[in-house]
Amino acid sequence: MRRREFITLLGSATAWPFVARAQQSNSIRRIAVLMGFPEGDLHGQSFVLAMRQKLETLGWVENRNIQIDCRWAGGDPNKTRALARELIALAPSVIVTSTNQVTETMRRETATIPIVFASLGDPVGSGLVASLAQPGGNVTGFPAFVEAMGGKWLELMREIAPRLERVAFIFHPGVAPHRGLLRAAQSVAPSLSMNLFAYPVQDANDIAAAVASFGSEAGGGLVAASHAVTYSNRDLIISLAIRHRLPTVFPEPIWAESGGLLSYGSDQVELFRGAASYVDAILKGANPAVLPVQMPTKFNLVINLKTARVIDLTVSPALLARADRVIE
Repeated sequence: MRRREFITLLGSATAWPFVARAQQSNSIRRIAVLMGFPEGDLHGQSFVLAMRQKLETLGWVENRNIQIDCRWAGGDPNKTRALARELIALAPSVIVTSTNQVTETMRRETATIPIVFASLGDPVGSGLVASLAQPGGNVTGFPAFVEAMGGKWLELMREIAPRLERVAFIFHPGVAPHRGLLRAAQSVAPSLSMNLFAYPVQDANDIAAAVASFGSEAGGGLVAASHAVTYSNRDLIISLAIRHRLPTVFPEPIWAESGGLLSYGSDQVELFRGAASYVDAILKGANPAVLPVQMPTKFNLVINLKTARVIDLTVSPALLARADRVIE
């Protein structure tokens, strides 16, 4: 379902009783936000800002008719659980989450308060929703990627480094979407004449060991799936990749902005604007159980030419022409 097509659905969705009972036209509604990013992370803050701005265009203004309580989990499971309980205790009308870890934790803590997620993967395989068209519970939202993206990253790796023969795929083994991305990459690798090496990582030591081991041989490239572990160690991953002269493909623009060679992924600012639209609908009585999960439709390609020069890689004019942004 295209994003523009769900507008009529919002108006016809069955009223969500937990919201409808408490709704009063002149009351201030509470919105809880739990982000998987570390507090102070500028990237994560830009997403929350986009959501706030979209809510304002929809008539929801802080300190006038809404209050937003925002917390930052930073990838720590214990902190995530504590913050989830803290926010639920505030009795919000709706909760906004990011990442699988945060959303799954929040879902375990409440089956009644509506949850709108942005920026995660495989909500069906993760057990968050029954289906994309009919989520069926108190959770819905806007995923950041589809499983096939794992193959797309390898295709871009082939374009940016045509002679490359080996690719390291760094991922978190405990995350269902990462396993799906790996499967997609593994299915595409033979057709691209690539040997794919899977490196499950759970901390910085795992990352350092994986890159050092893989980078000891020439002719390799590196792909990393986004997770709190990889995201918080992105400077380590990028610096090691550059040291070993590995072309890299990452899922989000901040990786290219931080020195990664190339990033390709959904426009996450757009995902959080979409989340604001669902928050608006739920505050007006819509039932999250019938608000369809909206898959990403806009993707950005960012190329860091400075990094390309550092590792002596020439980027083709054709690929540069397709880039949404080129970092000089």
